[in-house]
Amino acid sequence: MNIEDVRRKAFAMPLTNPAFPPGPYRFNNREFLVVTYRTDLDALRAVVPEPLEVVEPLVKYEFIRMPDSTGFGDYTESGQVIPVRYRGRSGSYVHSMYLNDEAPIAGGRELWGFPKKLAAPALQVQTDTLLGTLDYGPVRVATATMGYKHRPVDHDKVLASLLEPSYLLKIIPHVDGSARICELVEYHLEDVVVKGAWSGPVALQLAEHALAPVARLPVLEVVSGVHLLTDLTLGLGRVVHDYLA
Repeated sequence: MNIEDVRRKAFAMPLTNPAFPPGPYRFNNREFLVVTYRTDLDALRAVVPEPLEVVEPLVKYEFIRMPDSTGFGDYTESGQVIPVRYRGRSGSYVHSMYLNDEAPIAGGRELWGFPKKLAAPALQVQTDTLLGTLDYGPVRVATATMGYKHRPVDHDKVLASLLEPSYLLKIIPHVDGSARICELVEYHLEDVVVKGAWSGPVALQLAEHALAPVARLPVLEVVSGVHLLTDLTLGLGRVVHDYLA
């Protein structure tokens, strides 16, 4: 393969059979369980990078079931999202994500900078309960339970929250181990259709784990829970701050 062929064909690793196809990516029947909880403000400030600003001591713990996604197939993820402000505008900083599928782990990290690691999340209905779990190896590190579809939630409010910008810290090392890329990335969900939204009684438990440290943002008070069913496109991102410039 000559140099021009490499330039033309190179998209992602590996060269001749990339781990994921080019985006953007469409998700059908993407299901969320999102538990908003109050945590320690100093703990939040210790993990949210400037120039993002922490606005209040809240975390959204998410379980997301994705049965039909272009390019990535069928998988589930779980993690923590932190409400922030950037240049006076409300948004969310994605702090941690745990997935059970290699393709979206590779694509998410290499394209946008999603903080993805391999684990075993699940979102399912157990009789009258919506159950979200996250296992890292044999250890259960997160459990969320919610009454199944107890009360409808206004779709317009849900849509407005989904359309807010989200932020990621994309880090790619150089071959000598130093940082080659260290950027704050903004992305948006696009063409969002809210097919259902419900609330109900909700609970969340987080356990300590050295390599899945979700409990370092401790649950001081559960504020609310929401169960969503959506169709949406994960739009590609843009760099809004270069930490190495």
